[in-house]
Amino acid sequence: MLPRIPVADIEIRVFAHATEDPQKVIEAVQKLLPEEHLEEINFRKRRLKGHYGNPIRLIETKIKKKEILAKILAKISEKISEIDKDLLSHEIDRYIDKGSLYLRFDKQAALQNEIRLQSADPIHVRIRFRKGRKEEIYEICKELGLVH
Repeated sequence: MLPRIPVADIEIRVFAHATEDPQKVIEAVQKLLPEEHLEEINFRKRRLKGHYGNPIRLIETKIKKKEILAKILAKISEKISEIDKDLLSHEIDRYIDKGSLYLRFDKQAALQNEIRLQSADPIHVRIRFRKGRKEEIYEICKELGLVH
């Protein structure tokens, strides 16, 4: 039996622009996920239009199964660099809002099996916690190894 993890769910959203292969974008997201559960995670795709009418695909998923949540958190914690952990530790207030931790990861780095924080054209990850106070979320992130 798994210990109760203090995370309610994880939402992942990413945009595939007209110049990108949507399947490659999904592959980048899958690099954040545990390989043994890839078939259980379904992606919803929506067609959108950009500011200039260019086609964009929104690709998203929401994970609630606690075994998968625990493995995603462990993978992120293991693969995120010490520099990014330091950044998160020192600027945690910028990443927490309304009971959630918001992370943005480099889409191209993910394809190379690296997890790096990035703000331009990222993979958006929202980790929603069962507790809502920033101090509690920071302590949970510390226990999970996401921050120092």
